[in-house]
Amino acid sequence: QVQFVESGGGLVQPGASLRISCAASGGRFDLTTMGWFRRAPGKQRELIAEMTSQGNIDYADSVKGRFTISRDYAANTMSLQMNSLKPDDTAVYYCNADQIYGSSTLSRPYKPWGQGTRVTVSI
Repeated sequence: QVQFVESGGGLVQPGASLRISCAASGGRFDLTTMGWFRRAPGKQRELIAEMTSQGNIDYADSVKGRFTISRDYAANTMSLQMNSLKPDDTAVYYCNADQIYGSSTLSRPYKPWGQGTRVTVSI
């Protein structure tokens, strides 16, 4: 069974940095696109960063230049380095992967989702 476990969230002040991590199990994630989603209070879950099996990366405009995604393909882990955090980055962050090996984008995430890790950016 596919499982995602996110960790590393917390409460930080605006402008601070935080690194969150994901451990995936139950599949060949080195063969597919993995990515980070977030759900802010009162909003829908959105994809903010993804990285293909070939190392191609894409970011949502809202995080481009501030967030960096990385993967350890052998260990089935993924991280998101978040710099210059803003209050608008407050959300629960989730990792997931596309169900189709060789995909170029994360459009068919696995279900159920993991528990996520909460990031709160506040004074």
